[in-house]
Amino acid sequence: MALGNQIVTGAVVNLILIISVMICGLSTGITVAIISPVMAKLFGIGPLWTLIPFIIVGNIILVVLWDSIGNLSIRNKYIPYIIALVAAAAAKALFLHIGIVRVAIPLLLELPEQQAKVISGMFSITQFITASTGGICATIILSTLKKAVPKDG
Repeated sequence: MALGNQIVTGAVVNLILIISVMICGLSTGITVAIISPVMAKLFGIGPLWTLIPFIIVGNIILVVLWDSIGNLSIRNKYIPYIIALVAAAAAKALFLHIGIVRVAIPLLLELPEQQAKVISGMFSITQFITASTGGICATIILSTLKKAVPKDG
């Protein structure tokens, strides 16, 4: 996957994860976090099966942090969103970098050097960029969505 495609696709996936947890709740966010990388792989656009559990955990980290920080009751509603955006993007990117680049690739996969380098690049700063971009988009549209979707419905 080309870098530009990865950034757009990753940003949209992270946006969907954030919107699902912030509008529908933690259980929905976790469900989407688990299902999305599995479905991507089944449709032929996901990474190696060995990497899917790492991606699922990274997604869960993102939605749990958005749920716990983004829903804080503070007078300025954007402050929790901004804190959640930075914390969740950094935590997800760090987890994926350590889990995939430092553990999965060298210890679990036997890949040619060039393929290992490409996959490592996909799970470096790019993950922070895609999670941040998805978070920025979510921050922009969440207020409108929360008004449109009833709290208990």
